[in-house]
Parts: sequence; C-alpha cells; structure tokens
Amino acid sequence: MIEVLVVDDDTRVARVNAAYVEKVPGFHVAGQAHSALDALRRVEALPRVDLVLLDHYLPDRTGLEVVQEMRRLGHQTDVIMVTAARDVSTVQAAMRQGALQYLVKPFAFAGLRAKLEAYAELRRTLDGGGEAEQAEVDRIFGALSALSEPGLPKGHSPTTAELVRQCLMKADGALSAQEIAERTGVSRQTAQRYLKLLERTGRARLTLKYGDAGRPEHRYVWATRA
Repeated sequence: MIEVLVVDDDTRVARVNAAYVEKVPGFHVAGQAHSALDALRRVEALPRVDLVLLDHYLPDRTGLEVVQEMRRLGHQTDVIMVTAARDVSTVQAAMRQGALQYLVKPFAFAGLRAKLEAYAELRRTLDGGGEAEQAEVDRIFGALSALSEPGLPKGHSPTTAELVRQCLMKADGALSAQEIAERTGVSRQTAQRYLKLLERTGRARLTLKYGDAGRPEHRYVWATRA
C-alpha cells in the first residue's frame, strides 16, 4: 500500500480528499494534518509516509515552505500539491522544489484518481532499481509526463477515456483498436485516438503484430505489463 498524508487547513476538505484517496486501490491514508507544523510532525512520527497531498495555503507556513523543511530534515517523501494557488510563480516554485504534480482546486474525484494512478505507475517503474537502458528511461519520463498532464486534450471525453483505460488495464495482454472498440462499444477510430493518447502519455505501449502479408497490426498494452 502507498501511505498518504493529507494536508489541508480546511478539515472538511481534508476529510473529502482522504475519502477520495481511500477509494483508489493501492492507497491508504496514513494521517491528516491541518497546519504546516502538524504536517511536519506527522511526517516525523508516522511509521511511513510515501506521498504527501499538500495544500499551499496553511495557517502557519506555506506548503512550499513545508517541502523545503522536509528536504532540510532529510525526508525525500514525494509531494503532490493540491491547492487553490494558481499563480505561475507558485507553480514554478513547486516544480523546482520537486513536487511531482500540481492539482488545482476545485477538482473532482476523477482528477485526483488519475494523478494517484499515474504516481503508482511511476513507483512501479522505479521499483526495479539498477541501471536503465534508454527504453526504461523513456518509460520513467513517460510516467512523469502522465503525472504532469493537465487534462484531456480538447475534443476528448473523460467518460470515453475512462472506458478505454479500464479496458486496457483489465486486459490479459495487448489489444488492437478493433478489439478495444468491440469491448467498449466505441468506434474503431475513436478507440485508436484514445489509445494514441495513452501511448503519448506513457500509460500504454505500442507493439506490432506481423501477419503473413500486409501492414503489421498495432496492438497496445498497459505500460505496467510491458
């Protein structure tokens, strides 16, 4: 399980975010904090904190100052900023201080779930350790790109994207666009468009199946199975 500390000065918002986290398979809320001091104490005291969902506007210090203090104390805990702060300077500072993602309030459950699932993929990618060939480096940066994806491109439906994503995740092996279309009820062209999006963001990998004649068939597999 990935242990998460939820930090927000609004206790109601913290409870909602914690409930969202608990709904995502593989994640567990290790604790909640409502101030910078409380957050730092819990990072020190809890048996394990893998990820901090961190608000920027806290009553005693900012979220970015919390990140700075965590690093000064030697904590390399991953951070996803979850905040209403929209100014570019804050976003840029969060990026430079190592925040893996910046999720702007208000958001729906699907928005947080996508970020958490991408984070889980990144952890699985990095768990192997050792040296990385170029393909593995590309895969790591692909996972980071997925974390940083601000949303679906214009003209893409979140509902359709979720259908295709779930279909690919649950498949035993690689699937073609036609097979995705048959399982989800969308057209082959639509399935192909969303599969290419998943490939670009590092969530799916393209494989080629060569037949006796003609062009090879494009097949896609969820990245963590590739």
